[in-house]
Amino acid sequence: MLTIFYDGQCPMCSTEMRHLKQHDKNNLITLEDIHQDDFAALYPDINFTDAMKILHGNYQGKLLLGLAVTHRAWTLVGKGFWVAPLNWPGIKTLSHWGYLGLAKYRQPISTCLSKLPGVKVGNCTSGTCYDKPTNVNHRR
Repeated sequence: MLTIFYDGQCPMCSTEMRHLKQHDKNNLITLEDIHQDDFAALYPDINFTDAMKILHGNYQGKLLLGLAVTHRAWTLVGKGFWVAPLNWPGIKTLSHWGYLGLAKYRQPISTCLSKLPGVKVGNCTSGTCYDKPTNVNHRR
């Protein structure tokens, strides 16, 4: 089981999580919005500020960060080939830097993407809306 701690106020992030869950036929992934009211009480080991900077995940008791979360998630749902190149020698460092830039500027990128004709990022046009993915597994 993989638990992903994601920024539910990021339209691009929420869209990606919803897309991921559509492929999670065996319910191997639990999504936790780090903005939920009781997040700190439920997950005291996950620092909110750190989780806002880089995607966090927990897989078999181990903390995964950034692209390691993405790679594990898509591998679990049988689509690891989509992200496999991100771990190839020579590409791994570049993809990590690219991910960090994307993570840092995800809100403005969401806003820009939402303004492109025919592109849907969440259910908003401002890039600051709240669009929680459907079929989210919460441990409550």
